[in-house]
Amino acid sequence: MRPVRSIWLAGPEPWLPDAQAQGARQRALCADNGFTGLTAPAIVETQADNVEVQARELYAERMAKLRQADAGIINLTPFRGPSCASAAAFEAGVLAGLGRPIMAYVNIADESEAEYVDRVEVHVGAQRDEHGVWRDGDGCVVEDFGLPETLMLWAEARRLFVIITDNPLHDLTGLEMCLEALALYAE
Repeated sequence: MRPVRSIWLAGPEPWLPDAQAQGARQRALCADNGFTGLTAPAIVETQADNVEVQARELYAERMAKLRQADAGIINLTPFRGPSCASAAAFEAGVLAGLGRPIMAYVNIADESEAEYVDRVEVHVGAQRDEHGVWRDGDGCVVEDFGLPETLMLWAEARRLFVIITDNPLHDLTGLEMCLEALALYAE
């Protein structure tokens, strides 16, 4: 197994109003645990005359950092809906494809949001059909394995912690737990 020294930290943090401060807190926790935390740059603003070039540069920068990472910790906290940030899901997939170990956490405000299907029901509406299958308002099946996230994200994580907190977008308890688990894994 490849030694774990650097960790890609994925989640909604680049879009937070205090993105730079939150990223610094994450990297400091990694350093305190003997790892180098790799984070995406804060998304501050785009240049109207050059958005495609800027987007491609950001993508190339993130992909290079993903390739450098020995492991990933993915913040699967719901962001702009019932699911995690789409970039976090993509980055988890890239890390999985690279064969890197992944730990993950989900911050939620209430235990009633612990399962993915429950969050879908709250955010977009869902109900069981005559066969007991959960369906959304468009009639599409809602994944219902009783898991905190979709099957593909849940199954790839070596550990997935669900944290109930008053501050889902800023609480780093899950990150701390993932770092502890990753330290044991890396031994």
